[in-house]
Formats: sequence, structure tokens, C-alpha cells
Amino acid sequence: MTDDQTRKRRAGGRAGNKARAGSAVIDQMPWRIPVNPDRPTEPLDAEGVQRIHRGAMKILSDIGIEFLNPEAVEILRRAGCIVTGTNVRMDEAFVMEMLGHAPETFTITPRNPAREVIMGGKHMLFVNVSSPPNAWDLERGKRSGDFETFKEFMKLTQYFNCIHIAGGYPVERIDIHASVRHLDCLYEKLTLTDKVVHAYSLGAERVEDVMEMVRIAGGLSHAEFDAKPRMYTNINSVSPLKHDFPMLDGAMRLARRGQPVVVTPFTLAGAMAPLTMAGAVALSLAEALAAIALLQYINPGCPVAIGTFTSNVDMKSGAPAFGTPEYMRATQMTGQLVRFYKLPLRSSGVCAANVPDGQAMWETSNSLWAAVQSRSNMVYHAAGWLEGGRIASPEKFVMDCEVLQMIQRYFEEATFATAEEDIALDAIREVGPSGHYFGCQHTQDRYQTAFYVPFVSDWRNYEAWQQDGALWTPERAHRIYQQILAEFEAPAVDHTAREDLSRFVARRKQDGGAPTDF
Repeated sequence: MTDDQTRKRRAGGRAGNKARAGSAVIDQMPWRIPVNPDRPTEPLDAEGVQRIHRGAMKILSDIGIEFLNPEAVEILRRAGCIVTGTNVRMDEAFVMEMLGHAPETFTITPRNPAREVIMGGKHMLFVNVSSPPNAWDLERGKRSGDFETFKEFMKLTQYFNCIHIAGGYPVERIDIHASVRHLDCLYEKLTLTDKVVHAYSLGAERVEDVMEMVRIAGGLSHAEFDAKPRMYTNINSVSPLKHDFPMLDGAMRLARRGQPVVVTPFTLAGAMAPLTMAGAVALSLAEALAAIALLQYINPGCPVAIGTFTSNVDMKSGAPAFGTPEYMRATQMTGQLVRFYKLPLRSSGVCAANVPDGQAMWETSNSLWAAVQSRSNMVYHAAGWLEGGRIASPEKFVMDCEVLQMIQRYFEEATFATAEEDIALDAIREVGPSGHYFGCQHTQDRYQTAFYVPFVSDWRNYEAWQQDGALWTPERAHRIYQQILAEFEAPAVDHTAREDLSRFVARRKQDGGAPTDF
């Protein structure tokens, strides 16, 4: 590696992928899987961890979880759980035995092996905003999701190196019928990006279609697809104390084929969970562990993770609140328990703000730094989330990616290195008590890569900023987003794979796609 290449690898905001050969909208960090070097924040002492664990086990053994899927109920009955109708109770010994099968880390390999990601340990993966029904931008305001906006967000997802996974739909597309929506969206996702993708567990047909499309896009045989993780799903419990039919169905289908399942209860303290953070975390863990025990019984060793989405509501209005002190503590506490269970952790980068303003950024930053402090391994909604998940915004997406790059830079050893040249005694001696460091050799050798270089932030003084148009941050982000779209070029797709994908989509559409009730 040349000295110039080394400098670029270490640069805080440099040397990123280009949207198209010969041009770069921003000079971004290269693709990497961040590694969190910090000790996690642990608000609970050892007894506190055990109290919450015992609470979760009591919920599972004494109260039980409603499994609204007859196949899942029958499997757990055969496993020795106590079944009363749809209520399933399981004892601690069974749960812990099942957890013992689950891997602490695993990899997911998409159609481009260079985009393989590692889930678990100290690794941290950032996922695009997923599932809002609406979009908002500076030009068009708030509107219902559509297919063209969906594709815009997929281009942003591919472009930014700090986004590692193309998760759920960044915005729902109401202009495509639900029966075939997944076919069109996954086709675009698999051709506009080469990153790990996700399947919604919303019916057998959708899950099976997505697995087949991922297999086709990767040019894989059925055996090769099943041999290692290639994609994943995220399922949510119906808090309090329920798992519904389609989520369990999809999770079981993926688990049988060795594809990862993230189980994420959505527990809002004061509404769907107890008002106290400890009670909300205990309930959330019980719901997650119940589903994971089921999946491990079906296929011991299948990759799984626990997700946390525990926050609080505004007790005046009942609206969800995110990025709150309680949200941060709940995420940290869940991280302690998930490490106790030796599983990977998913959290989220979320806010309740309606537009990409100051509230949006401080709440999202609180959420993202809670993810860092809890040693989260996967961060959903890391870029683009607004209005408690009801809006996706491209300006917010760009602004969030600035924060994600800052987190990645914060992780780099260069920010806390203590080698002799970092202590810089020769430079201190050279400058002495009356000089400055701008011109000394130590600075000249390092100034180009010493600090993080932003692509949205404007560090000029007021007069220079005003003379250049006085653009506020969302306006600068809007300009960047538009430039990315104008210069975007999709990653290469094998010609045969693309044709096979097109034929599969056409055939499934002719078959009617997935059944719907409308």
C-alpha cells in the first residue's frame, strides 16, 4: 500500500466511493465495518441484571406468551412447554438451553461478497430508515410513499458507505398493489444496491419470494443459499405478550434455511409496557426470548439477534417519544442483558420530530449514541427517520449520515493513539511557549488527515456562510441528495442473474403474487 493510500484509509471524511467514475458528490469515508472499541455503558449492577433476568423468566414461566400461530404452538408443545390454547409458558431451563445453541456472531453475505457484514461482538452495522408510509423533502413537503421515492432512497442507501444494510422499504409504495409490491421493490433493491437485504415476514409467499430472489441475484444454488446467511428478517412482537401468525411464520421459514432472524418487541413504557424502564425491559426481553427459543428448537444454531425498541410515550398525548433519557437508559440496560444471553443486539436511530430540525438531530443523536453505549451490533433507522417512523426524509438521511461518519471516526484508533509521535514532545519543544503549531513539521506531516472532514456541516464564520448563500443545514443536505441522484450509477449485476430475476418477477405477478384481503 502506498503512503497516499494509507493516508486516505485513515482520513476522517475522505476517500469514499463515487457515484459515477470521474465524479464525487461528496468525499466520504470508505466502506468499512465499524468496530466499537469502548467499554459499554452499564447502568445496572450485577444484581440489577439478575433481577431483570428473573423478571423475564417469571413472565415466561408464570404468565406466558400468546403465540397466534398454531404450528408454533404445536412445536412448543412437543418441546415440553405448557400450552393452554394459544398461551405458551416455558421454564428458565428450557429457555437457557435454547439460547445456548445460538451463535454470538455471524456473517451475512449478499450478492457482492465485498459487502459481507459481521453481526455481533464489537461490530456495528447501520441500516437505512425502514417502513414509513410517508416521505418529506424540502421541495415536495409531506406526501404518501410512491415507487419513485422508494427508488430514490435505495440510491441513497447504496451511495453512502456508512450504510451497511438495505433493510426494510425506506418508504412504503402505495401506488403498487400489495400483492405484487414486494416483487417490484425487491427487484429494485437487488439491482440498485449490492448490500445485504431484508424480507418482511408478512405471509409465506412474500418470504419465499424474497429468499428466491436473493438466491437468483447471487447466482446461487439452493444448497449454496442454505449453507450460510444471505439475507435476514426482523419480526416484531405484538406487545404486550403476543406473537402474531405471519411474523412467526416468516421467522420459522428463514430459521429452517439458516437465515438470520432479529426479534424486536416494540414496548412503549406507559402504553404497551409498564411505566418503569426495568419493567418495560423485562417484558421486552421475555417476548424476544420466547420467539428465539422457538427458533432454536426448530433449528439449533440458526442465527438470531434481540432487538430493542423500548421507549416511552408522552403521557399528555399518548404519542411515542424517542431519543429521550429513558430511551437511552432502556437501550443500555437491554444491551447488558443481551450480552448476558450472549446474543447480538439491534437498536435504532430514531426521533419524534416532524422535520429535519434541531429536535430531529438531538433526539437521533441521543438514539445513535445510546446504540454506541449499549454496544449495539445493528442500528435500524440509522438514516432518514422522522415523525416517530411515519416519515422518511432524504435531507434527514444525508444529515444522519454525517453523524454516522462521525461515530465511525470516533471509533478509529487515530483519535486516541498514544505512540511517541502522538505525544508529540518534539513538536511541543519546537513551538515552545510563544509560537503556534500551524507551521511546525509535525502539523505539516499530518494536517490533511488529522481531523474529521464534514460534508454537510459548515464550519465557516457567519459572514462567509452568509456570502455563500446562507444555506441552513437541511438546504445543504437537499442539494447533496439531489446531486447524488443526478450522478448515481447502479452497481453491476450479472446479466444472467438480472434476466432470471426479471423472469421470476413476471411469473410471480402472473400467478397473482401474494394474497391480500383487498
